[in-house]
Amino acid sequence: MLLRLLKDVFGGGNARARDARRALAAEHFQRGMAGLNAGRPQDALPDFRRAAELAPEDPAYVGAVDTIQAQLRFPGEYYFEVLKRILEALRPRTYLEVGVFQGESLRLVNAPTVAIGVDPEPQLTAPLAPNQRVFAETSDAFFASHDVRAELGGQPIELAFIDGMHRFEYALRDFANVERLCAPQSTILIHDVYPLDRVTAERERRRSFWSGDIWRLIVLLKKVRPDLSIHTIATAPTGLALVRKLDPSSRLLFERHDELCREYLALDYSWLEDDMAGKLNLFPNDWTKVRALLG
Repeated sequence: MLLRLLKDVFGGGNARARDARRALAAEHFQRGMAGLNAGRPQDALPDFRRAAELAPEDPAYVGAVDTIQAQLRFPGEYYFEVLKRILEALRPRTYLEVGVFQGESLRLVNAPTVAIGVDPEPQLTAPLAPNQRVFAETSDAFFASHDVRAELGGQPIELAFIDGMHRFEYALRDFANVERLCAPQSTILIHDVYPLDRVTAERERRRSFWSGDIWRLIVLLKKVRPDLSIHTIATAPTGLALVRKLDPSSRLLFERHDELCREYLALDYSWLEDDMAGKLNLFPNDWTKVRALLG
């Protein structure tokens, strides 16, 4: 069967050849899935790559390659597990999440923590617990129209998770708005700060796997806010920044917002490539070491 498909694939560009390529791609994809299900992602990757080469128009095949490469790059605990560990270690009184999607991360937050999620189009797949609420609006609108501390029972934000729109300027505003509502000893987590490659780090989504240009926020904060403690945990798929030593009184990011957007949107991805780990403060995904950062 495989030899026959190979003859058809390389035999021309007609409809039959296209169908044969797709069939062969599907066969490789299934082999890759079998390897993945058996716990052998390294063995699965060549089959996923071949499927993507044969049928690049299928986003599932290309997305599988990106996902496996991200897992192999950062083989430790997935970011959900790291987030869960941080929640259990800190036991915050309050938690705010920007970007809820299906609610998986928000549902990690157990009572008595008061948890708020913000997302313009939440797609919750299960009911929320009594300690969890979601505001179906943009984060800009939420911060502008709500007394967030009042929503949190008069308390500051003790732990925040920013995982909203995958564009730098949105994440910048989210960070600035969250920090002003925190306490100095609070913690802010920022997802998708360590890109896989140039294409998946673009501002427009071109593949199913997409981190956008949130990496620019880490570069900016390192330069203009050296008072912050910033560590990018090497957790799949695209890193999780842990930011501490906050200054809720700082207004620098608000006052220089437009200027900073112009400056850092002009920074090309190639600037990262000679030392991405150093420029984005990559930190080992080792819970003992991460726990020490939390104080």
